[in-house]
Amino acid sequence: MKVFKALTIAGSDSGGGAGIQADVKTFQELGVYGMTAITAITAQNTTGVQGVYPLSVEGIAKQIDSIGTDLTPDAVKTGMLFNSEIIKVVAEKITQYQWSNLVIDPVMIAKGGSPLLQAEAIEALKDYLLPIATVITPNIPEAEVISGIKITNLSERKEAAKLIYNLGAKNVMIKGGHEETDQMIDLLYDGNRFFQFESKRIATKNTHGTGCTFSAAITAELAKGKNIVDSISVAKHFIQAAIEDDLRIGTGHGPTNHWAYNKRGALCK
Repeated sequence: MKVFKALTIAGSDSGGGAGIQADVKTFQELGVYGMTAITAITAQNTTGVQGVYPLSVEGIAKQIDSIGTDLTPDAVKTGMLFNSEIIKVVAEKITQYQWSNLVIDPVMIAKGGSPLLQAEAIEALKDYLLPIATVITPNIPEAEVISGIKITNLSERKEAAKLIYNLGAKNVMIKGGHEETDQMIDLLYDGNRFFQFESKRIATKNTHGTGCTFSAAITAELAKGKNIVDSISVAKHFIQAAIEDDLRIGTGHGPTNHWAYNKRGALCK
């Protein structure tokens, strides 16, 4: 039996709802062996981020080397990278080991508003990571920053997707969670066609870690050999179940339910 493996290079969330913790939970639920390279430690819970403590570039590089010399991943995901020095070493190591199936979640701002990517790192993201990305998964505010244009409708989102694609990513997935509509549309652009993934918006404040979880699910499916459209389709169902069947813990923006997808599958058998 082949064991599919996925590596997440991201920050740690002490509250367990986002970051490394959300990624590993998602990998596990989708039948993929998860590995980690931690870029920063955050002190956070459902009410917000109380502290961010980036690791040394040397420490991050060593973690990635440990994976690269022994446990070759079938797919790699990046999350919180915090600054340009970290972005550069991550891109360097991914290129060195010639890893494919790279999913970039351009984590910029936490749910509570705390910055998780320094302003000077935006250009490094464009210059070093986008040219080697299989797919980048920004939300609308992140897509505005990367593309440099304001997005107020689907047409402008398509234009932003084209601009981001031209920076080197093979696929651009702009999520629709920040649109104030009942029907949510996630938009994929592969350089030739647009694909729309629709879902019903759920009235809940418990959406902490949705971006991390969604991109981790895409990573897991790519690791198993799925194409980008099928990977996103599974990820959409996974995150929809996780939001609909939320855990209702904490006093702020609570986490999603990472076992909801498989729980629903078991009930249908």
